[in-house]
Parts: sequence; structure tokens; C-alpha cells
Amino acid sequence: MADTSDFRNGMTFIWKDDLWEIVDFLHVKPGKGGAFVRTTLKNVKDGHEVEETFRAGARVDEVRVERREHQYLYEDDYGLHFMDQESYEQFSMPPEQVEGRKFLKEGGDVDIVFRTDTEEPLRTEVPQKVDLEVTETTPGVKGDTAQGGDKPATLESGATIDVPLFINEGDVVRLNTETEEYETRVSAASTV
Repeated sequence: MADTSDFRNGMTFIWKDDLWEIVDFLHVKPGKGGAFVRTTLKNVKDGHEVEETFRAGARVDEVRVERREHQYLYEDDYGLHFMDQESYEQFSMPPEQVEGRKFLKEGGDVDIVFRTDTEEPLRTEVPQKVDLEVTETTPGVKGDTAQGGDKPATLESGATIDVPLFINEGDVVRLNTETEEYETRVSAASTV
């Protein structure tokens, strides 16, 4: 058991029969009345956030979680399949538990958060920056610049993002998975 004095960002605990992670918290001691802790909590399984207030000294059941690096293998009717990089053990997760799913490519790395007491996989965390090949976009025209505007491009993972006009099919681009925005061209398509 932990109480509000143990709260820290990233702490995971059971509350209202679900697992929650503290995103942000603030201890408040008003001039009148008892102290309390204002928190922003993120549901570990589905990712939605809520604001919640706990009175000072309230007790919660802390749950230990662990992040482990895995390799994304493929997706089928049973879910998304991953392999542990150390033990080579494979397992699947339902699509709704896989955050950033549209930026996963076969063979790509992803961190999976496990509940250590039950070894239950809770969610995935894709890297903040990933490099993906552009598989479909309108051709770039000589003279197009980065300031000239954007066009939609489909990536090898199936995601669609806006890229500068000079990007062509076959180019590898780096994007930020949190903002879902293009950052830079990593390599240009080979013209053979």
C-alpha cells in the first residue's frame, strides 16, 4: 500500500478496479480545510486521461510495471504478434492495447509495459521518432521546397502523414509519433 505522499509521475496503482498511471500531480495545502492532491491519471489499458483529487493520506494499491523491448512481427485475426528480444518468446496483443499501431512496421522495435506480478502485457510504447519509407505520394517537381507546402504520403506501415512537396515514393522519412508529423528526410529514393 502507498499513500499520497508516495505519489510520483509514472507511478501505477489500482483505483476503481482499474490500473492507472500518474501523469501529473500537485500537493495542495489550502489555508482552510484539509490538504489534498490533484492528479492527472492515465488509464493503463485504454489510454484515456482523467483529473482526480485525493485527500492527503489516502491509500492506494501500488502495482509494479516493467518496460521490455520487443520486436513487432505481424498482425492477423488474433491480434498483433510480438517477440521478446532476449527470450525469443512470442505472444499477441489485441489491437486496442497497441498505442501507435499505425507506425509499426514488421521487424520494428517497440517497448511493451508488463504488470510484473501477473506478467500481463498492458500496452505498447512506440519510439518517439521512427523512420519509414514512403510507399505512395504524388511525384515531387524540381523547384519544390520545404516552404512550398505539404502533400499527403502513405508510409510502409499504412499511416498517412503530410510531407513537403519534394518527398517522393521510396524516400525514407523520420516522423514524430506523438505529434504524427514529418521531421526530416533520412534518405532519398535510389534512382536506378
